[in-house]
Amino acid sequence: MLTTVSVLTAFIVLATLLPLWRNPHWSVRSFDFPRLQLCILALFLIIAQLVFLDLTRPLSQMLVAVTVLALAVQLWWILPYTMIWPKEVKDARVSISPDQTLTILTSNVLTPNRNAAALIALVREYKPDILVTLESDQWWEDQLAVLQSDMPYTIKCPLDNLYEMHVFSRLPLHESEVQFLIEEKVPSMHALVELRSGDTVRAHFVHPAPPSPTENDESKERDAELVVVGRSVADSDEPVIVTGDLNDVAWSPTTRLFRKVSGLLDPRVGRGFFSTFHADYWFLRWPLDHLFHSQEFTVVSVARLPSIGSDHFPFLTCLAFAPLRGRDQEPLKPDADDQDRATELAREQRASKHDVPEPGESDPH
Repeated sequence: MLTTVSVLTAFIVLATLLPLWRNPHWSVRSFDFPRLQLCILALFLIIAQLVFLDLTRPLSQMLVAVTVLALAVQLWWILPYTMIWPKEVKDARVSISPDQTLTILTSNVLTPNRNAAALIALVREYKPDILVTLESDQWWEDQLAVLQSDMPYTIKCPLDNLYEMHVFSRLPLHESEVQFLIEEKVPSMHALVELRSGDTVRAHFVHPAPPSPTENDESKERDAELVVVGRSVADSDEPVIVTGDLNDVAWSPTTRLFRKVSGLLDPRVGRGFFSTFHADYWFLRWPLDHLFHSQEFTVVSVARLPSIGSDHFPFLTCLAFAPLRGRDQEPLKPDADDQDRATELAREQRASKHDVPEPGESDPH
């Protein structure tokens, strides 16, 4: 028993320490993902240690102590995404006008998935103002064309490489643009959304490539894309939305860096995980699909919708445009190390915030 407990303790400690090593290789970064699962494992391990080990022995005491410490470290990362944490974004007032709301449905459809009817049914049920689809190839574009009678404003990029993207909108889209920010086959989309109230919102739809043994050995490409988008919107005078499949968990150092350099808020904080991947395995689920926004918005609702046959659940966010109510909301603040890290990531990929389209910035509004 002591040997088994020792091996499990060593694994927990290693899994806790590896993400602290600033190495972009996928095998290291992957330990950012299962922090919730590691918390559960550590908790059960502590119980087993207390029950089965001779706690008068120094080795047993050390095993318990390091496991408790590892659990505390893991909890530090994930507790903000539980309801015991203060909300980063205020709840919207009940009296908010429908003209001031913006509802976005983000869905990684999984290219081989052919259950378009399920997504169309969700769109018709929840009536989002904007639908963002990822991994949507030409077949998906053809199937979703039935939505254009209600959502006539579109941006389309039907590639055939798992990075296809589409945007369908009930609201007018101005200055729409498809841009390949870091990798030549990985698009992002950018537009100025006109709310029913006449207010405009700068929107960025992204799907950076993940670090993986079959795609990118390192996370630098993904990290750099998030950094340059974040730095671009940080300078914006417009309200901002950034949404998509970031191929990264909400609590990772990279996502935190994005939040810091962008000054955007995460409506998940204080509300829940809303884990969107993997739809088929309840014990391996992480929040990979995201929406971040500027201080002008408060939250009406956040929801993970039913499966459409993809490996991702659709993610629905309804925001209220309320600049006065939201003006004292506090985003994460970057320090000098954060700015240096962001600069380093962008420089390594020869990327700049000036590569990111800035819809609305030259608008007389």
